[in-house]
Amino acid sequence: MKIERFDNDDVLAATLATRLIAAISLKPRIVLGLPTGRTPVALYREVRSRSHRGHVDWSQVRTFNLDEFVGLGAGDAGSYRSYMQAELFDHVRIEPLNVGMLDGRAASLAAECARYERAIERAGGLDIQILGIGANGHIGFNEPADALDAKTHVAALQGETRRANAGLFGGELGRVPTHALSMGMATILRAQEIVLMATGAEKSEAVAGMIDGPLTTRLPASFLQVHPRVTVMLDRGAARRLT
Repeated sequence: MKIERFDNDDVLAATLATRLIAAISLKPRIVLGLPTGRTPVALYREVRSRSHRGHVDWSQVRTFNLDEFVGLGAGDAGSYRSYMQAELFDHVRIEPLNVGMLDGRAASLAAECARYERAIERAGGLDIQILGIGANGHIGFNEPADALDAKTHVAALQGETRRANAGLFGGELGRVPTHALSMGMATILRAQEIVLMATGAEKSEAVAGMIDGPLTTRLPASFLQVHPRVTVMLDRGAARRLT
């Protein structure tokens, strides 16, 4: 892993946004894996700004998001589709057909997961996968467990993860879905390059375990240790436990 430390999350976001815009310019048909949650909000703000100023061409870019809540989809408040529209897609000239999202309202969730795997494969795989990390070490919605799913799957969300997402539902924990669809660990690890962002002291223990700890399904992010091209971008808080 390549470890990069930043004074704050704004500098981190600006640095990664600059790199992403450069990657799009270098490879217009790039395939990006994108995260949601609180951590990438500053990143998407910077990407929007740089795309406008530089007239970046998003017309051939393909994207695939990591996850979506079961029961939610396009137009639903609290859905990750709505989040992505508000934070990024409504602000750049990306073709709607090039946006890959899981549909948490699909009649067959198993069929939806299989469809998503095929779509990523048909796109040629992910060139760059951007990740966040949960305080419990999850990436996507791959939660700590005795075993991890390799492919896109239905995931049961732990209480800590549901509390972390309560802000999308007016702060009401009872409204947060108990399950989600998520890319699996093998799907994530097949990306050509992975960039993980972590901000805040509450992530520091998980970050330390991911980098310095053993490979374990109890800390799913630790599996990034086996990938040949991983960059970990940390603010001061997230890096505080590193030796």
